[in-house]
Amino acid sequence: MQITFKLYATLGDYLPADRRRDNAMALDIADNTTVSDAIAPFGLPAKLVHLVLINGHFVPPEQRATRTLVDGDVLAIWPPIAGG
Repeated sequence: MQITFKLYATLGDYLPADRRRDNAMALDIADNTTVSDAIAPFGLPAKLVHLVLINGHFVPPEQRATRTLVDGDVLAIWPPIAGG
């Protein structure tokens, strides 16, 4: 199955070079892949995986190891952001 994987802000650097401009890529995953499983191959530091959304809905940290993805999902991740 396939999902859309999006990384925002500085996390975009973890995408393949040819996908960084769009901050998104199609990602083929197996059935029953969890959010944590999908993120793992990209080597994102856990402290930078702050805001996780599936189809625009927040996934709390305690659910990321068990929440499975389905075909067509959009998985979007933002790092912590500070401003002033």
